[in-house]
Amino acid sequence: MKNRLKVLRAENDLTQADLAHKLEVSRQTVNAIEKGKFDPSLPLAFRISKLFQMPIEAIFQED
Repeated sequence: MKNRLKVLRAENDLTQADLAHKLEVSRQTVNAIEKGKFDPSLPLAFRISKLFQMPIEAIFQED
């Protein structure tokens, strides 16, 4: 699954650690999602969506 998480994080001047703290996950989880090695759970995708105030579909797309 492709995602815009790294771009959104940079646009909001957040480090991976900052974003991980806001989402209540590890920095390694954020890194894995950004690199496409891990697809977030639905609850986590909703938290990401809410944090960036964007629909899930605007952040995550199928390959």
